[in-house]
Amino acid sequence: MSKVVIVGGVAGGMSAATRLRRLAEDAEIIVFEKGPYVSFANCGLPYHLSGTIPERTSLMVQSPEALWDRFKIDARPNHEVISIHPQEKIVAVRHQGNVFQESYDELILATGASAIIPQIEGLAQAKNVHTLRNIPDMDEILNQLEQGVQNATIVGAGFIGVEMVENLHKRGIHVTLVEKATHVLPNLDAEMAAFVEEELLKNNVDLHLSKAVAKIKDNGTRLVLDDGTQINSDLTILSVGVQPNSVLAENAGLQLGLKKGIMVDENYETSVKHVYAVGDVAVTKQQITNEPALIPLASPANRQGRQVADVLAGLRRVNRGNIGTAIVQAFNLSAASTGLNEQTARQKFANVLVAHVSGTDPTYYPNSQAMWLKLIFDGKTGQIYGAQAVGANGVDKRIDVLATAIKGNLSVFDLPELELTYAPPFGTAKDVVNMGGYVATNLVEGLSKNIQWHELSAELAKGKQLLDLRDPKEIVRDGRIKGATNIPLNQLREHTNLLDPHQEYVLYCQSGLRSYVGERILRQKGFKVENLDGAFGLYKTIMKEEVEQVEKY
Repeated sequence: MSKVVIVGGVAGGMSAATRLRRLAEDAEIIVFEKGPYVSFANCGLPYHLSGTIPERTSLMVQSPEALWDRFKIDARPNHEVISIHPQEKIVAVRHQGNVFQESYDELILATGASAIIPQIEGLAQAKNVHTLRNIPDMDEILNQLEQGVQNATIVGAGFIGVEMVENLHKRGIHVTLVEKATHVLPNLDAEMAAFVEEELLKNNVDLHLSKAVAKIKDNGTRLVLDDGTQINSDLTILSVGVQPNSVLAENAGLQLGLKKGIMVDENYETSVKHVYAVGDVAVTKQQITNEPALIPLASPANRQGRQVADVLAGLRRVNRGNIGTAIVQAFNLSAASTGLNEQTARQKFANVLVAHVSGTDPTYYPNSQAMWLKLIFDGKTGQIYGAQAVGANGVDKRIDVLATAIKGNLSVFDLPELELTYAPPFGTAKDVVNMGGYVATNLVEGLSKNIQWHELSAELAKGKQLLDLRDPKEIVRDGRIKGATNIPLNQLREHTNLLDPHQEYVLYCQSGLRSYVGERILRQKGFKVENLDGAFGLYKTIMKEEVEQVEKY
């Protein structure tokens, strides 16, 4: 290994370059970056648009000069690799209109991914439609913002789209969000995303779900949705996903896989010897399902860059795959996920169970905040398939813990054993992660049986009866699920004579704790009962039309 050429900087490429230098002082390392910046914080771009990150220079992680001074890495921005010739072990590079050839002993492709540009009538004539993937994209948007923007539209409600909504809103711009899926943040399940939708609406964001932009008119200032709705838009940001930048690899004869990502083995080597690929362009695997996956996130890209450098230096490193852990802020809420969502888990595995747990800071501590945690797991083994959380504070900590649990092959039976930091400003002595483990363990061991919010209507249609175990004052204040009969939990033991032993019941309260207590009471008396998972607190968020108000009880 005397000469290593890296195509692409930023996360994967620069991690590979700097790690390799620390392991191989005598290696010649060249980084060709197509754009003007070899290393920048692309995840920070939306926050500079709002001024949250005030200095543009804060986004520049490393310069070519700094990389040479410290690491003797030859980083060359504005150098586009236009072809690879594996037999000769050379690449052709274009710079300032001239093309030259560079030889290599080992080649690392870290070409990343590009924004998907949907086919929309009138897009080519639009003057105000942008994507946001790099510094030049950000500069174009900033230039337009400085000319005056009153109404902006974000197309695509993934993590980047939601971040753009918040940051444009901070500039005093009215924002519309258009999403083709049925809910925002499609990687989350619908009931968890519903909390984020409420937060967006609370901040006067116009939501158009299950809709797509069909036409763009008037040079981009008018958008027509597929249901005929028209939106005035001074600025439109397309954020509908990314696709691997794999044309270079394809033209060189490298094997491609999922969505034309580059196939790699456990050492990140492609189908061509001495050519490796890392980051958004590489097909790795979903660690839980062991299936091919593209997970375009900064953390995996940085890790893969470091690991491929280790491989080239002769250290034993294995590409274990990724589980896709991510988080986003939406005004006063955070939403995070790791592993598989419920829909995917049910497609891939049998015996999938789900548990929702509501946790708060200690209620006696000022300004305590609620959080919802969702666990997705195997109903027999307790293997954790995924987790999601939404709340004001501490979401990152809980999902990080659960991502670590998944990576460490812990099960739901291990979650109650986790010793997590506790003090009143940060949480409760029984952390919501511990509580999730308790609830999941009860389900696996048969001490409890739950049904999900989306299953309730079908279960009631089978003849099951709904029991509300909250106090009457709560029902008057918050409403109730249509058709429910109220028996407060504290009166349940004395009123079991009112229940039919041949009737099946579904119980709920506000969070699920009281209904679980009620479930245990009735089960031990021979009744057939189930607990509505997530209870009223979750159900009312996603199924508003099934909640009725009660004037007095």
